[in-house]
Amino acid sequence: MITVALESVVGGAAARTAGMLAASPLVSRVFIVGDGRELPPGNKCKLIRGVNLAVGKTMTELLRRVRTEYLLLVAAEEGIELGSRVLERLVDVGAATGAGMIYGDCDEEAPAGEVREHPVIAWQLGSIRDDFSFGPLRFFSLAVVRRALAACGPLPPDHAALYDLCLKVSEIAPIVHVPERLCRRRPAPVPAFGKEGGEAHFAYVDPRNLAYQREMEAAATAHLHRLGAWLPPSFRRLPARNAAPYPVEASVVIPVRNREKTIADAVRSALAQKTGFTFNILVVDNHSTDATPVIVAGLAGRDPRVELLTPARRDLGIGGCWNEAVYSPRCGRYAVQLDSDDLYGGPDSLERLVAELRTGRAAAVIGSYTLVDEELREIPPGLIDHREWTEENGRNNALRVNGFGAPRAFRTDILRGFGGFPNVSYGEDYAVCLRISRHYRIGRIYESLYLCRRWRDNTDAALPLAERNRNDAYKDRLRTMEIMARQRLVAGDADYMASQI
Repeated sequence: MITVALESVVGGAAARTAGMLAASPLVSRVFIVGDGRELPPGNKCKLIRGVNLAVGKTMTELLRRVRTEYLLLVAAEEGIELGSRVLERLVDVGAATGAGMIYGDCDEEAPAGEVREHPVIAWQLGSIRDDFSFGPLRFFSLAVVRRALAACGPLPPDHAALYDLCLKVSEIAPIVHVPERLCRRRPAPVPAFGKEGGEAHFAYVDPRNLAYQREMEAAATAHLHRLGAWLPPSFRRLPARNAAPYPVEASVVIPVRNREKTIADAVRSALAQKTGFTFNILVVDNHSTDATPVIVAGLAGRDPRVELLTPARRDLGIGGCWNEAVYSPRCGRYAVQLDSDDLYGGPDSLERLVAELRTGRAAAVIGSYTLVDEELREIPPGLIDHREWTEENGRNNALRVNGFGAPRAFRTDILRGFGGFPNVSYGEDYAVCLRISRHYRIGRIYESLYLCRRWRDNTDAALPLAERNRNDAYKDRLRTMEIMARQRLVAGDADYMASQI
């Protein structure tokens, strides 16, 4: 009933895994993708020459040779051990659900020998980022795969083939997450089906990966077209600037909690801005328990442009703190981001962001930043300029990638017009930029305006798996809601259109 395919890895792990799987009476054939060095003896094990399963040529050849009901793809690992009667379980779930693809959790064995659970999250409509983690096993229905390719077209020839296949399958039948530990894995040094940690956090904006990212963008864009959620590069006219007076032209907004080591540097970098307009600095202190508010109060006492805001509420995340600033009568015509542990890159950063907003072409403007360490030394990959963004397709490709970039500057009236930021501490900026891009143009500045400090106290540094999963699921939910809204917009849904007036 099952054909298995896995990638060759150093050390004979593929041969051992292949031999284990070939022993099952449910398995008809085992294909090893590689150069043949790890092909074990036995009639069931066959070779497909290739680099990995993500390449279109390899995947197309594999699908041509499969004659069974199901196809199990096994990630390249140092070792995979299936759980008890897992193949039988996958077949039963497939028959019960009509799933196009099934995946599940696993146990993970560390080099020291300890074993820990490694759960993954459920697929949803918005799970279209190309680094979505399915775990080590993907169990496809070949009937659904054939229907998906017939309806949606062949796989692309290069590195987006596996990603493209999952998107196409999801359009035809459910992708089902089984919240059970299906196997135990010993991860290889280079994980298959994606990257984790280190520079990989920024892999999608590393210029070395631009060609790869273009392939992924093409697959995601075609998927959005088929879903009826793709938006053309035509934008709603911006409303006339509110004639009501603002206290200043621009406000630098700094939400903060317990950043006594960095807050003074952040505020001083804002005070150092040279502009042809008035601005203030709204530091929203979220009830810090260290010296942060004392430090800010001291800076405010020396410069009236610094204003310390303390919310009455104690249930606010970063987004809620942004709303405290945006809806404050002290907020300027434009609201400009500065994180409490980052710095503007030079004295003209604020001027350049606001100048772009003043042209009236965009509701938000996003610059570029340079990654630095705690001592402000540049670290790889250096400049993050989001060159993957294009005027023609940027707001669609934004549903595939994990962020818009920094620093971000907004028209305050636009933020206020749709309710501001969600009250969360992860993804609040992504949610707002998606929402703005649905209707309005977002401007870009590709030179570095900002120093983004990567250090142990970053909110996304060394997070435990449960928190990473929660963050990923939240951003996927944001994408789901945005795709649903864009489908209504594209379809000209009367109720939706009325709600947007």
